[in-house]
Amino acid sequence: MLDIAEELHRWVERGRDAAVATVVAVGGSAPRQPGAALAVDREGTAVGSVSGGCVEGAVYELCRQAIEDGRSVVERFGYSDEDAFAVGLTCGGVIDILVTPLRGPVLADAVEAAAAGRAAALARVVAGPDELLGRALLVRPDGTYEGGFGGHPDLDRTVAGEARAMLDAGRTGTVEIGADGSRCGEPVTVLVESSVPAPRMIVFGAVDFAAALVRVGAFLGYHVTVCDARPVFATRARFPDADEIVVDWPHRYLESTAVDARTVLCVLTHDAKFDVPLLKAALRLPVAYIGAMGSRRTHEDRARQLREAGVGKAELARLRSPIGLDLGARTPEETALSIAAEIVATRRGGSGAALTGADIPIHHDGRESAGTA
Repeated sequence: MLDIAEELHRWVERGRDAAVATVVAVGGSAPRQPGAALAVDREGTAVGSVSGGCVEGAVYELCRQAIEDGRSVVERFGYSDEDAFAVGLTCGGVIDILVTPLRGPVLADAVEAAAAGRAAALARVVAGPDELLGRALLVRPDGTYEGGFGGHPDLDRTVAGEARAMLDAGRTGTVEIGADGSRCGEPVTVLVESSVPAPRMIVFGAVDFAAALVRVGAFLGYHVTVCDARPVFATRARFPDADEIVVDWPHRYLESTAVDARTVLCVLTHDAKFDVPLLKAALRLPVAYIGAMGSRRTHEDRARQLREAGVGKAELARLRSPIGLDLGARTPEETALSIAAEIVATRRGGSGAALTGADIPIHHDGRESAGTA
């Protein structure tokens, strides 16, 4: 549910009665992953999605029922060969969905934290004793938590520890706790949704291609920074969609700013005096993606200079250059799409090949959650 936290936070602030349906497990080919949510308020307004359309109508009615009776339920949806018109997933997959009223301080604090971009993990019981279904625990990065599972402090502490570990990794998924570990006499399954600040995209080089890439990066949910040493080009007027604009030498800025395993670096400066010291620093950082613009000849010359600067073979192999996938791009917008496609494929484990006629999975395992991008 944290993937639609901004809208839910507005509803909570306005006192709107609502219920939320959240995907808690998937099997086979399914369009949405655990954490994806659909919310419905008492007036019938709906936001979000749990299936891309296959079962939205049935889930909508479950939310309306939860608003009325205040009960949490878990429902399974799948495709039936015997009855092709039954409510299910036409893609052949199976999804389990938790439907729960949007009530109480724990859920309110969870959506407020996610809407504000603060790190937090929301843990909710999705299988176990009936009296625990839907109960929630909000866990913060320092390990403190609020809420709980109805008089089971050992279970609270166990889940808080698991949720904190998942929050550190930025993961969303389920955790199964055995009967002994649950301290409530029965096994318990908990959905943990991690909300972390938006991943960073740092675009080096205030060029026309960068302006298009900034727009695409913002659309994909990145916190986008543009960095260039030339103040005449690095301006708000040229990059209105950027979250930050920095005037500094690229390598110096990179060495002073915070990056992590979700950060993507796009080097569009196309100038060796900027590129070489920047890439030398970048290729030694634990970031998700490093790409550099330029022709194949430019890449070979740049690679030679990097080797002479002490960059090793394994480090150099991390560099995506020439940047982007082969889409036949010509315009800045098409080039930005090419770069973004390579970033998505790299992060999600895609091949970049056409799906038509290819014997490759449509959905890949290990995909990162939406609130984390």
